[in-house]
Amino acid sequence: MNDEMLKLPPPRKLWVRALLMILLAAAFQLAASVLLFVAVLQLILAATSASNARLQELGRSLGRYLAQIAEFESFGSEALPFPFSAWPPGNSRISL
Repeated sequence: MNDEMLKLPPPRKLWVRALLMILLAAAFQLAASVLLFVAVLQLILAATSASNARLQELGRSLGRYLAQIAEFESFGSEALPFPFSAWPPGNSRISL
């Protein structure tokens, strides 16, 4: 392997990243509020009948989105979450 293959892409300028972090912090708050609403709605549905599979998928998807934002905000990743990339799928479970 030569040195050109090992070069990483240049990091984003810090001020651009700071602006993106502010924007994504607002998106995080909004998504967390929606997730709380979905969780309360699921609790009500579970108490009265059965939980809703579409709401479960939405909850998983929102959780993955929040994780992507947290990873970017903590400098764990350079990958930008939605709306700069695709919305994370909620159709599969995460194994812990």
